[in-house]
This record gives sequence, C-alpha cells and structure tokens, in this order.
Amino acid sequence: MNSNTQRGVALVMVLLIVAMATTIAAFMAQQQGFWQREMENGRDRAQARRIAEAGIDWARAVLADDAAINQSDNAKEMWAMKLPAIPVEGGEVQGTIYDQQGLFNLNNLVRNGTVSAIDLARFQRLLAALGLPQELGGALADWMDTNSEVAANGAEDEYYTNLAKPYRCANRQLSDIGELSWVKGFDASIIKRLEPFVSVLPESNTAVNVNFAPPEVLMAILPGLTLQDARQIVTQIKTTPFKSTAEFTQQLPRSVIQDSTMNLSVSTQYFMVTGYATQGDGASAAHTLLKRSNMWATQVRKSLQ
Repeated sequence: MNSNTQRGVALVMVLLIVAMATTIAAFMAQQQGFWQREMENGRDRAQARRIAEAGIDWARAVLADDAAINQSDNAKEMWAMKLPAIPVEGGEVQGTIYDQQGLFNLNNLVRNGTVSAIDLARFQRLLAALGLPQELGGALADWMDTNSEVAANGAEDEYYTNLAKPYRCANRQLSDIGELSWVKGFDASIIKRLEPFVSVLPESNTAVNVNFAPPEVLMAILPGLTLQDARQIVTQIKTTPFKSTAEFTQQLPRSVIQDSTMNLSVSTQYFMVTGYATQGDGASAAHTLLKRSNMWATQVRKSLQ
C-alpha cells in the first residue's frame, strides 16, 4: 500500500472516530436531559402529593369547626361547598368534601356475618328504582355473609371456583366499591349506575342522613314512599333542610310505613374527601374516607394517585 493510500485510510478512520465521538456525546447529552427531566417530574409529583394531602388536613379542620357549631349536616353548610382552585407557588390545589351517609351503605346488608333481611329488601328496592336486576341483592349478600348456604339468586364458593379464572367468595364486608366487580352479576356498567347512590362504610348499621339522600335512596329505605313523593321531599330539603329526624318523619305521606327499623339521621359521621393538586408538571389526587366521631375526624382509608 503506497503512502497516499495509507494517508487516505487514516483520514477516513479519523473522520469515523470523530463522528462516533460526536454521536456518543449527543446521546449522552440527550440521556442527561431525560434524566434531569425525570428527576424534575418526580420532584413535582412528590410536591403535588404533599399539597394534595395537605388538603385532607384542611378538610379535617373544616369538619371540626362544623361540629363545634351544630349537630346536623346538610348541603347548605360551608363544608359541603366545593373549594375552588387555590393558587400555590408553582401550581394550585382544590378539594371537596362529600357526605357518605345520604347513600345506601352496602355493608348494611350483612350484620355479624348474617344477612339483614330488612336491608336486603331495601337494597332490592333501590335496584328496582335504578332499573337494575333485584337478583343482584342476593348475590351480594351471599358474597359477604359468613355461611356457605346459597341464598335465592346468590352464589357461594362452588360458583366462583368454577369460573374460567377461579377465586373464592369473600365472606366478609366490602372494603371498596370496586370489589363489586368480583360479585356474580355485577359488571362495570352496573357499578357505574350504582355508584352515585351507594357507599362502602366500615360499619354495618349506619343511619341514612335524609338531608343528603337522593330520591331513589329515600324511596328504598321507606316502604310506601313513591319516587314522586321522594323527589318533592328532596326539593324541599334544598331550601329548608331538616334539623331533626322528628321534623322529617312528621311530614312523610301516610302511605309510608314507619316503625322502629327505620335508621334515619340528620347528621353525618363519614365523609369522602378528594384533594387535587398540581405542582410544575406534576399532579396528584388524594381520596380519603374520614370518620368524625368526635370533633376531629380520623382517617379510615386513603388512596393516592
């Protein structure tokens, strides 16, 4: 190989090395940029999460102030009003407190491991009012009761273990409404239809706060009450909430069957608090169930996203 050829080969090698070094340098710079952005996003998400959780503390303080003022709860009180977005450095935060006792507590269906026939009948009336199969009531009751006897339209281990993807019956209270997807007959559309009318509380004998109950829930828990009458009551409550259960029962139509099994209230112990916060490019949402048994509410369960 002559000297000119050798110099040409050497020049090509130098150019290749320079090109490779340039490519590597550009790749390293790009990866460093990605890493830096990932670190910034992680920092923003963490800060947003802390701000969202701070919204839960705000809710606890608001509920404590409310408890010090009065012993009844309704939608005209300050705590029930949605908190508008409040600017914070680099982002914003907003939160809302929702009553959970104007809804039908699904865990009322089973008490001490045994199905409550009265509450099952109430749930079936609610299902009918929502245009859903009443048979779902038996399936859910079987899912939660502690025995292995199959109730009417129910299902126990034999049904669930013979599915394509088998699992066992829970034989305990629900922990979250999403658990309904495991129960015979329940699917996403049914759960979505039920969600605005039901709650899942960690007790099995909770009263219904009539000041927050939708017409369908009132009709379900009060035999003899028509949907039309229930809607009139809810319209009245929007302007003049009830201060006592006696006020409420006195104005019920004569067709309503009133007895000692009615578990009504005008106050609330359980609240769902949602907090949403943004910080830079990060965002976080907190969903917390609070129980206010004394002035200061305690946390029952929490979900962070």
